[in-house]
Amino acid sequence: MNQVLGATLIAIGLMLGFAFLGIGIGLGILGAKVAEAVGRNPETKSDVVQSVMVVAVVVVVLLLLLFAFVFLLLFFNPLVIQ
Repeated sequence: MNQVLGATLIAIGLMLGFAFLGIGIGLGILGAKVAEAVGRNPETKSDVVQSVMVVAVVVVVLLLLLFAFVFLLLFFNPLVIQ
C-alpha cells in the first residue's frame, strides 16, 4: 500500500511539474509573439491583447482543472484499497 501511495505522489508531482513547465514555456512564447505582432503593427494592439487574454484565461481554467484532478487523486485515490 505504501508503494501505491508513493507512486501516486510521484505521479502528482510530475503532473504538476510538467504542467507548470509547459505553461511557463507556452506563455513565454505567446508573450514574445504578441510583442512581435504589436511591434510590427501597433494599430492592432487592442485586438491582439484581447485575443491573448482569451487564450490566457483558457490556460488558467485548464490549470485549475488539473488542480482539481490532482486533489481528486490525492484524497480519493482509486488505487488504494481500504
